[in-house]
Amino acid sequence: MPAHPDDPAPSAVLDPADPTDPLSRERAHLTASRSALRAMREDVEALDIKDVTANWVNAEVLARQIEERIKALADLSHTPLFFGRLDYLHAPGADRAEGAEGERFYIGRRHVHDADGDPMVIDWRAPVSQPFYRASKTDPLDVGLRRRFGYTGGDLTAYEDEHLSDPAEAAATSKLLQQEIERPRVGPMRDIVATIQPEQDEIVRSDLAGSLCVQGGPGTGKTAVGLHRVAYLLYAHRERLARTGTLVIGPNRSFLHYIEQVLPALGELEVKQATVDDLVAHVEVRGADEAPAAVVKGDARMAEVLRRAVRSHVTIPTEPVMVVRGSRRWRVPAYELESIVRELLDREIRYGAAREALPQRIAHAVLVQMERSGEAPDDRVQDAVARNAAVKAAVKAIWPPVDPAKLVLRLLSDADFLAAHADGILTEDEQKTILWAKPARSVKSVKWSAADAVLVDEATDLVQRTHSLGHVVLDEAQDLSPMQYRAVGRRCTTGSATVLGDLAQGTTPWATRSWEEALTHLGKSEAHVEELTAGFRVPTDVITYASRLLPHIAPGLTPVASVRENPGFFDVRPSTDDAQDAQVVAACAESLRNEGSTGLIAADARVPALAEALTAAGIGYLAPGEETTYETRLTLVPASLAKGLEYDYVVLDEPQAVVDGEPDERTGLRRLYVALTRAVSGLIVTHSAPLPAQLVQAL
Repeated sequence: MPAHPDDPAPSAVLDPADPTDPLSRERAHLTASRSALRAMREDVEALDIKDVTANWVNAEVLARQIEERIKALADLSHTPLFFGRLDYLHAPGADRAEGAEGERFYIGRRHVHDADGDPMVIDWRAPVSQPFYRASKTDPLDVGLRRRFGYTGGDLTAYEDEHLSDPAEAAATSKLLQQEIERPRVGPMRDIVATIQPEQDEIVRSDLAGSLCVQGGPGTGKTAVGLHRVAYLLYAHRERLARTGTLVIGPNRSFLHYIEQVLPALGELEVKQATVDDLVAHVEVRGADEAPAAVVKGDARMAEVLRRAVRSHVTIPTEPVMVVRGSRRWRVPAYELESIVRELLDREIRYGAAREALPQRIAHAVLVQMERSGEAPDDRVQDAVARNAAVKAAVKAIWPPVDPAKLVLRLLSDADFLAAHADGILTEDEQKTILWAKPARSVKSVKWSAADAVLVDEATDLVQRTHSLGHVVLDEAQDLSPMQYRAVGRRCTTGSATVLGDLAQGTTPWATRSWEEALTHLGKSEAHVEELTAGFRVPTDVITYASRLLPHIAPGLTPVASVRENPGFFDVRPSTDDAQDAQVVAACAESLRNEGSTGLIAADARVPALAEALTAAGIGYLAPGEETTYETRLTLVPASLAKGLEYDYVVLDEPQAVVDGEPDERTGLRRLYVALTRAVSGLIVTHSAPLPAQLVQAL
C-alpha cells in the first residue's frame, strides 16, 4: 500500500536525522511515548502512602496495588508500544458538513499520556481503537487513514498506509500484516494484538454477560482470541472482575507455560491459569485408568450416581427428639421430623447446607411449641436449642457428615454400594468396568486417577457449593469428558465462559462429539457458537495436506482456508528403517539453518530413540514447556503434548507411528492432524513405514 500523499513511500531510503522525514517523526513519537510511560511509572513509584492509610491492613493492600500498577507500566523494550495509527476524517460530534478536521490516535498495548494528561497512545481495547480492526472499504467508520507500523526488535523501521476512501487501495493486502503474522518466533506465544481480524475482534469484544464457544481449526488464532478477550473484559469490566475473578484453563502445564506471557504483554497480570486437574486436586493423582473405565467415569450419568450415593446417607427419622430446657421438656414427634427432612430433600439444596439447616428447623419447631405455651423466645433461644445435645445427636443420626473422597472410594470399591446407586443408570458391565480390582484401605492409600479426582470434585460440590468466578476461558475444550465440563461449569455458574476448541483435534476416547452437547454439560447451553475458518498461521500447502484427514476425523467440519500469501515450505521424505533416525536428524539440522524455532514431533514411543540420535549428532534440544532461546531452538515434542503449540518449522517423524500410538484409528488420525498443523513456515514429513492411507489418497 502506498504511504501518505505527503510522505515518501515506506520503501524509500529515509534519513533518520531528518525531522521532516515521516518515519523519523513516527520514531520521535515512539521515543516521546516511551518517555511518557517511564514518567507514569516513576510517578507511581514516588507515591508516599504513609499518611493516607488508616491501618497496616490498608497499607498492605494499597502497597500491593501500587506494586501491580508499577508492573503493568513496565516498558517491554522488544515489544512495540504502539503498532498502528488512525486518522479520523471528522472530530467526534462535529457536523461533517463543516469539514472539521478529525483527530489522530496511536493504537497500542496500553494507554500512555503526557504530563498534561493528553493521550499519546490509546489502549487497543478502547472504543476509539475499534475501527483499527473493523474499518473497511465498505464501512470506513469515519477513518481517513489507517497506518500500520513495522518493527525490528523494539525499533520502528517501517510503516504502511491504507486510505479507506480509495477502494483500490483499501482492497489491497497489508504487507506488514502478513510479515507480522509470518514473523519467526522464539520463546513463548506472542500476542496478536497488532493483527486481530474483524471476525476475531467481534469475539474479543463480545459482552461479558454472554458465554461464547469458538470452533476454530489450526492456525485460526482461537487461543489468542480467547486470551485477548480476557484482556478486553478486564479493561471493560475491571471493577466487577476484580471482585469475582477470571481464570484461564488449559490442557496441560506445557501449554500454560507457552501462553503465560500473552496477558502480561497486554498489561494484565492478575489472571490465574490452571489445568482441569488443578481445579479438582482434592486427592493426589498417582494412578491411571484404562480407556474403557475412564470413559464410564467421565460420563455425565455418573453425576446422578453420585447424587444418589450422597443422599443415601440421609435416614428418615422414626423416633422423636426430646429437648430439655430447665424444668421443661419439649418433644418434636417423629412425623414432624420426617416432614422437615423430606422438605429439605425436596429442595435439592447442597447436602452440607441442608445439614446446617436441619438443627435450626428442629429448633424452630420447639420455639413454636414454646410460643403456644405462652413463652416469648427470641433468636438467641432458637440458636441455643439448635446447639442442644439432643438436637445434635438427632442431626448426626439423620443427616451425618459426608466425606466426598471416602464416598467415591466406597463407590468404586464396594460392588453392592455401587449397584444400589447405579441401578437403572449404568449397566452391569459398566459397573464392573469402573470397580477397582483391589479395594483400597484408606483415602491416602488409593492410587487415584484423573477421572477419579473429577468424581471427588463432583461429590464435593454436592456437599458444599463450589466458588464461582466472573469469567472462565476454557481452551482445547474438545478433549474434556462430560464430567470435566461439569467441573469447569461449577467454576462459572454465576459468571460467563469462553470455550475454545476444534472438534477435529479431539484426541481422547471421550472427546467432544458436538459443541451443543458440551455446552449443555458445562451449564451454558445458551452460549453462542462462532466458527473461525480463516487460517493465519499454517501455510497453505501444509493445511491442504493435513485437511485430507478431515473427512475421516470430523465429517462436515469446514476446512481451514489459509489466507497466507506464502505457501510455506512442505516436503514428504521417505526413508528406510535403518536410515530413519539419521534422516530425522538431518531434517532438524536443515530446519535450524532457518531463523526461528523448530519442533521435532514424534510418537511418544519414538522420543527416546530420537533423543539419543540428536545427542549423538551434537544437536541440543528442549522438552515442551521449556522456553526456547536463540542458542537452543529445537524442541523434541511427544505427539501427545503437541496440541496448542506452534513452531516456525516442524519435522514430523513417522506419521503411522503417531496413529498407532493411540487406542483407536480415529483418535490416532486426530493426533496426526494435530501434529501436522503445528508449523508456521515449513513442514518436513519423514517416514520409513508407509504413510496412513488417508493421507496418501487424494481428496
